[in-house]
Amino acid sequence: MTKAVRLMYGAVLALSVSAAFAADIPAAPVARVEPVADTYFGETVVDRYRWMENDKDPDWLPYLKQQNAHARGVLDALPKRDVLLTRIQQLSGDVATPSRIQKAGARLFYQQRPAGANNFKLFVREVGKNSGKDRVLVDPTKLDTKTSHVSLDWWQASPDGSKLVYGLSKDGSEDSVLQIMDVRTGAILKERIADTQGADPNWLDDSSGFFYNQLTGKNNTPERYLDSVARFHKLGTDPAKDPLLMKRGLDPAVKYENIQAPSIGTALHSATALLILSDVRPEKRIYAAPLRDVIKGKAKWQVVADFADEITNLDLDGDNLYLLSTKDHPRGRLLKTSASAPSLAKATEVVPESKLVLQGITRAKDGLYLRAMDGGPSTLQRLGNDGKLTTIALPFEGTLRAVEADPAAAGVLTVLTGWLEPAGIWSVGADGKVVDTGITPKPAIDTSAYTTERRYATAKDGTQIPYSLIYKKGIKLDGKNPAFISAYGSYGSAAYTPSFAGRTLALADQGAIVGYANVRGGGEFGRQWHRAGQLENKPNTWRDLIAVCEDMNAKGYTSPQNLAIGGRSAGGITMGRALEERPDLFAAVVSGVGWHNPLRYVAEQNGYGEEPEWGAIADPAGFKALKSIDSYQLVADGAKYPAIMLTTGVTDPRVAPFHPAKMAARLQTATASGKPVILRVDFDAGHGMGSTRAQQDVEAADTYAFILSQTTGK
Repeated sequence: MTKAVRLMYGAVLALSVSAAFAADIPAAPVARVEPVADTYFGETVVDRYRWMENDKDPDWLPYLKQQNAHARGVLDALPKRDVLLTRIQQLSGDVATPSRIQKAGARLFYQQRPAGANNFKLFVREVGKNSGKDRVLVDPTKLDTKTSHVSLDWWQASPDGSKLVYGLSKDGSEDSVLQIMDVRTGAILKERIADTQGADPNWLDDSSGFFYNQLTGKNNTPERYLDSVARFHKLGTDPAKDPLLMKRGLDPAVKYENIQAPSIGTALHSATALLILSDVRPEKRIYAAPLRDVIKGKAKWQVVADFADEITNLDLDGDNLYLLSTKDHPRGRLLKTSASAPSLAKATEVVPESKLVLQGITRAKDGLYLRAMDGGPSTLQRLGNDGKLTTIALPFEGTLRAVEADPAAAGVLTVLTGWLEPAGIWSVGADGKVVDTGITPKPAIDTSAYTTERRYATAKDGTQIPYSLIYKKGIKLDGKNPAFISAYGSYGSAAYTPSFAGRTLALADQGAIVGYANVRGGGEFGRQWHRAGQLENKPNTWRDLIAVCEDMNAKGYTSPQNLAIGGRSAGGITMGRALEERPDLFAAVVSGVGWHNPLRYVAEQNGYGEEPEWGAIADPAGFKALKSIDSYQLVADGAKYPAIMLTTGVTDPRVAPFHPAKMAARLQTATASGKPVILRVDFDAGHGMGSTRAQQDVEAADTYAFILSQTTGK
């Protein structure tokens, strides 16, 4: 950073931070420049900060610490930060947040962060004649220390509810260690299985054991998620002797790539097991075999579907195999075939494609329940045993985060939330009535002062892009309102559907408009919407966001000097490329654990598995697509960029910290606007999945204070 730019940078900070504080802010470090040149198909790309990919480099941790010290100096001095943090802590502390439920035998299991708690816990409730007080089964906060915390990553109760298998990890790393519990006594069995991130356990009917996926690659290397394997664990046996049932090359009849993970699925009262091969794509490759042969390691797998058949979800009911397919039907239709003699060519269509996007299938005694959506908000349908399809009336427009059922009982349990409705656990009866179970207490948060609306912006190609806004009632459309608009648009995932505003109400309290853009690349309108923002079509994603922002400006909701954009993870592509194409359109940009240097996915543990979404560096078309989304490489010297805050977590297994670190160094050197570029670092957190409530509260306060300082000058 030149002296002139440093002076200008300090002047801009002084607009938001008192001079006394500004003088005490540690300077951002000037990163070591050590260029490395790579040539791809005749084109040379220079990487100035390749050394940051080596977390053992002696300059790495000092660089992160100095960046964070600079960021903390800026953020801690912002006048609104403490007020925001107090309000955020109240909002998050008063809300109990459920995330998952399961009915197994005579027990109901549910994962929830109780009001005031710092992390999620797992509870069990006896149902029926033995019903009584809920018990805490897994409380990871009891394992916390002063410098470290533990999170519950995943769990699955056995069919009779007598046993529980679950994964714990430290500091948001998601590097799970599998454990098993006797539910009745709470005793933890002696078995421990490491390398079980995403273990996807599937129990046998008699609850005597389970299939699971295990990673084989070394932690924190590009091989981490490659060539994972499927095993079986029988309770009470030595995990080191768990039989290997599927790995790449084990069965000549089952050939697949090293990025695909094998898992073995089971269903109550079914004699068939399913081998499911999955990667970053929504689609799966599926095989079937008799369960008895699979357990013996003698399975002769029959092909059910290949990736090209676009099966995204399934359910197994005895010998009936239900498959949700998007092939030639981008919003999905439901097919039925035999599990023992599968044939897609002879499959029966039981639910045709409609305007709804089918997302999932759950089987109950009274039929199949279908989770669907139309551009964002959820819909619930039931395909009864009589073949009749009915729509269940939900109590409010929102998102079904989970739909769970017991095949032996009618109805389902759901986790339902809306923009101004906190998440709760609701039951759906055989009569179609939806009732709040009361498991999640309603918080004492009055949302009557806020309102929401759904609007559409027109993209350059004429496509209508939906977006949702949340704000306090009574705002004026005079262009003076600060606004914070988030977008994602990747993997066919509907990332921003109605979900309780929670912490963001603190930002709305300051007069800001909070918005979410459903840009292409997501799945809000089905497979075509995903493809329209994937691979070579990726520019649609950030240009859709630009269209939304321009629409808001034109309608008077905000203006460029009051507008901030944000996104997390793959949303870093959206943020990074939007700020580079239209730096004049935004006052501030926030990239949370963002992906900024896709050309170097080969250097991170969550890299090769991403190729189906972004392209392969070894392919000319893939290189071209990756280069077009690499915001780090496309930073331009002398450009007048808006104020930028990037965040990272040192234990992040999904987006390597070198992405935001390189981006921060490059922007700090390149920008000519004088506006701040800061890198905020959590040294005991990862991608956010395992972060504590306190960590999330502080990050939200920092984010909102930074936005307000750049959009209102306060």
